[in-house]
Amino acid sequence: MTKKILLAMGLASAMTGLSAQADDDYGNTSTFTDDRFYIAPFGSYLHTGGDTKGTDGWGAGGAVGKIINEYFNVELRGFWQSYGNSLGWNHGSNQNYPGGQTDLAGGTIDLQYYFMRDAFSPYAVLALGGMNTSARTGDNSPYHGKGKQQSSFIFELGVGATYELSDNFLLRGDVRYRGNTANALSGINPVNGDAMSQNTDLLSDMVINLGFVIPLGEKPGTVAEAPAAAAPVDECANRDTDHDGVNDCDDKCPGTMKGSKIDDQGCPIVMELRGVNFQFDSDELTPGAKRILDGAADQLVAFPEKRDIEVAGYASDEGRPDKRQYNLNLSQRRSESVVRYLKAKGVANKLYAKGYGVEYPIADNRTEAGREKNRRVELRWMGD
Repeated sequence: MTKKILLAMGLASAMTGLSAQADDDYGNTSTFTDDRFYIAPFGSYLHTGGDTKGTDGWGAGGAVGKIINEYFNVELRGFWQSYGNSLGWNHGSNQNYPGGQTDLAGGTIDLQYYFMRDAFSPYAVLALGGMNTSARTGDNSPYHGKGKQQSSFIFELGVGATYELSDNFLLRGDVRYRGNTANALSGINPVNGDAMSQNTDLLSDMVINLGFVIPLGEKPGTVAEAPAAAAPVDECANRDTDHDGVNDCDDKCPGTMKGSKIDDQGCPIVMELRGVNFQFDSDELTPGAKRILDGAADQLVAFPEKRDIEVAGYASDEGRPDKRQYNLNLSQRRSESVVRYLKAKGVANKLYAKGYGVEYPIADNRTEAGREKNRRVELRWMGD
C-alpha cells in the first residue's frame, strides 16, 4: 500500500513540478488563439496490478475535449476494457481458477497540462471519474458463469504527448497510473455462487492509450506581430519615366521628347513641331515659331539619343499646279531655316533639311483648317 501511495504522489509531483514554459514557435500567452473543440478516439492496453488478480487486457474509448488556452485542455472520456481473471475459491482451499473474464466500463473528466505547444507537444494529465467492474468466473470453476458487479471511483495520473500531422489531425499517446477504489474480487461463494471480495484499499493498474485527435474547424493559429512594412520594390517594369508608353525595362531610348511618335522599343520616330510658322511667302521664322524651336532644341540637347534627324518641311496645296514647284522650293528653304536655328541652339545631332512641298498631306487641302495643318515641320529620326 505504501508503494502505491508513493507512486501516486510521485506522478502528481511530476505533473505539477515541470516547467510551464511554452515554445514561442507555436505561441505564447498573449498570442495563442486556438480554442477549438475536438474528438479523440483511442485504443488501450491494460497492465493489471497484482491485487487485481487478472491478466493484461485491451480496450478502446473516445473523448470530446476543448482547448482552453495555451496550457490546458479539458475533456470527457469514456472507455471499455476487458481482461482475463483468476478468481479463486477462498473456502478453505484458496484455489484459483483461471479463465474468467472481467469487463471495465467507465468515464473520466481529464485535465491536461501542456508544457509547450508545437508540432510535438508533451503534457501531463489528471483524471477523475467512475467505473463499473463486471467479473465472472471461467468455465473450469465449480461455479462457472457466476459473477458480480461493483461500482467505484477511479483516478488517473500520467504523461503523454501529441504530434501534429496537420491542422486537423494529431497522433496522441499517454501512459497512466490508475487507482481504483473497488475491492478485489477474489473468489466465489460456495453457498450462492456470488463473487466474494476481500478488503483492499486501492487497486493499482497501468493503462497505455494510443489514438488520435481531430480538432473541429479551421485552426486559428497564432497572432504574429506584423512585420515592418517593406520598402516598395522599385521595379523597372512598373515605371515609365518618360511617359512614352514603354516601361523602363523595355525602353531603349529613355527620356523621349514629349509629343514624339515612338516605336515598340520607346525610340522616337517622328515629332511634329506644331506652330512653327514663317513670314508670308518666306523662310523667315516668326517669333512664335522661335519659341517652339527653343523648347525643341532644349529637349534635343538633353535627349541622349543622338541619331541623325531629318527636318522635313511641308506646304499646303492651294489648288494651283503651276505653283507646286515653287512650294517645293519654299518648303526646302524653310527646312533649312529650322536646321540653322536648331544648330545655333546647340543641337548636336546631324540635321538634314528636306522639303516635300505639297506631298504627304495630313488634312484636307480644300479647307483653310486643313491647309494650315499641312503647312508643317517634322523631325524624323533616321536609321541606326
